[in-house]
Amino acid sequence: MTSEQQDQLSLYARDLATLLGREREKAAALERSAAQLQLYAEDLQRAYAAQQRYSAELEASYLDTMMRLVQASAFRDHETGAHIRRLSLYSAVVAEALGLPPEQTRMIEQAAPLHDVGKIGIPDAVLLKQGKLDPDERRLMESHAEIGARLLEGSASPLMQMAARIAWSHHERWDGTGYPRSLAGEDIPLEGRIVMLGDQYDALRSPRPYKPGFSHERTLEILLQGDGRTLPEHFDPRLLEALRAIQDRFRAIYDDCREAGDA
Repeated sequence: MTSEQQDQLSLYARDLATLLGREREKAAALERSAAQLQLYAEDLQRAYAAQQRYSAELEASYLDTMMRLVQASAFRDHETGAHIRRLSLYSAVVAEALGLPPEQTRMIEQAAPLHDVGKIGIPDAVLLKQGKLDPDERRLMESHAEIGARLLEGSASPLMQMAARIAWSHHERWDGTGYPRSLAGEDIPLEGRIVMLGDQYDALRSPRPYKPGFSHERTLEILLQGDGRTLPEHFDPRLLEALRAIQDRFRAIYDDCREAGDA
């Protein structure tokens, strides 16, 4: 091998050593970056777990507040706990029948009991009147929907937000003849449409001073065919189809959650 070739090989060897040194530096830098990223990931996991605990505690606090409001409104309206429980269960089984996600179904079940919380703001002379309401009293009674929405709105909790939507929309009708906003069709929040159906079923089944409680069969006939006052056009057609399919579950809910005085 000539001297020139030896010099060339020496240059190659030196360049190779330099290149290997750079690669080792890059590898070390990557290892340091990987270690730092692992630390970041662990920090994020801890922060996420803490946030989840905080969110769960906050949501539990919202739910506790909601249940206290339910108790207060039910006490003033002389409403039974059985009715409130039934309405939650009706709403849940309809949501399931529609194929809604489990989390949304759970929220509807939890928020449904607050549908009439606005009755807290209605004077006893109107709220507890045994006879027929005059037009002014009727308007005052109907204002409970907006009162309930104002009590519940403005919260960061999705559960409270849904409860607010239910409060103002559970007297809206599919054909636009409901209150307080005369909305129709898909403009009515789905959860409001669901609660409205369950509330109507339970109202027809339950005895009142001015009427007897109807049988399950008669109640279905009224909801699906109408009786002049309650009409099928008041309900989302999808919900009526769901009711046909799950009517036995409605019957079972009413039978299993009855109190003294229920039909």
